[in-house]
Amino acid sequence: MKIIADLHMHSRFSRATSTALNIENLEKWARIKGIGLLGTGDFTHPKWILELKENLREDETGILKTKSGFNFMLTSEISLMYSQGGKGRRVHIVVLAPDFDIVKQITDYLLTKGRIDYDGRPIFKIPCPEFTEKLKSISKDVEIIPAHAWTPYFGVFGSMTGFDSLKDCFLDQEKNIHAIETGMSSDPAMNWRLSSLDKVQIVSFSDAHSFWPWRIGREATVFETEMNYKKIISAIQTGEKLTGTIETDPAYGKYHWDGHMDCKFSCAPEETRKLKNTCPVCKRPLTIGVKYRVEELADRPAGFQPKNRPGFYKLLPLSELISGSMGVPVASKKVFEIFNKLIGKFGSEYAIDLDADEKSLKEIVNDRLAKLILENREGKIKVKPGFDGQYGVAIIGGKEVGPEEPAAAKPAKPKPAKHKNSQKSLGEF
Repeated sequence: MKIIADLHMHSRFSRATSTALNIENLEKWARIKGIGLLGTGDFTHPKWILELKENLREDETGILKTKSGFNFMLTSEISLMYSQGGKGRRVHIVVLAPDFDIVKQITDYLLTKGRIDYDGRPIFKIPCPEFTEKLKSISKDVEIIPAHAWTPYFGVFGSMTGFDSLKDCFLDQEKNIHAIETGMSSDPAMNWRLSSLDKVQIVSFSDAHSFWPWRIGREATVFETEMNYKKIISAIQTGEKLTGTIETDPAYGKYHWDGHMDCKFSCAPEETRKLKNTCPVCKRPLTIGVKYRVEELADRPAGFQPKNRPGFYKLLPLSELISGSMGVPVASKKVFEIFNKLIGKFGSEYAIDLDADEKSLKEIVNDRLAKLILENREGKIKVKPGFDGQYGVAIIGGKEVGPEEPAAAKPAKPKPAKHKNSQKSLGEF
């Protein structure tokens, strides 16, 4: 079966997340998006783990299920902050676990190192090799994935605190690192430029802090295997049955280009080199983004095409296409009205983004939006690159359309139209 999985999420117990993040809303919006398997996120947090146990049931597959049968996998993100090689390091790690018993053993270990109750993504002063070795000793079924591998401050290859290779970071535990997460500011093609990553699988997940459809599933990984923990982990480790990823345009990410958000200045790597990494506005060092960092470490030219690597889709969220076509905020009632009509006909956002034909689209929306949806599928929508914590913005109708919700208003909460079971639309994907 085909499974679209988003395994890097957060609960409402992580900082800067929606207060309405609960199992009910996660399931509801995952189905609307077309996701078949969702990570729980934050399994170390004492309040969230209680909710998970109350709402999800375990079985022999290692996949947890809600009462209505939606699928979750136990996942969490851990922040490791320590010193190595005379430099302060900050590396975020996604941890996947097969059951509640293993999660308890992981949590008990972390409690010997510090607190877990203050944030769903807790911070520990544990070096990556030590962390990896300990978790693999708890269970060989635990999987450890460097999160958003290229972001400047918290990526394993980040320009500010990262390493030049997985070996540099994980030392003798590199053998237990089978995959890296692209993050929004990079895509598989950028990672293919490093021969050192040839044996490492490329996965992509949203790292979403809310359940809205322009957040959840904005990046995901596609598997063709059974809904079984060990089968999915095997796909992540070997690449077999991992058939591709869904990515946003890397320019859409918060750290694609170099720059200073406060100075409202950004530039491509070639300009950064001319400026000698110095901001022309404040004269301080620029925050070096992902594109520059990839160029720095790459030993292959842009456009390199490896053999036997799965492809990827490049998509912007449907809500933002609607927003841009109408010239209204992404969280507005008008956007949701059109969004819900499309979901009612096609079953899920992914079915719309990837499969809906022009004739069927025009039965629901105007010619302009139908064209945008098709252009999105073909990767033809231009994006002004993000930088230094500022999201990139799509250029639609000559205007910039970004993913930020209006600061002064909460998103509307209309009831979505009835839609097909997301598993059916996955089968058509």
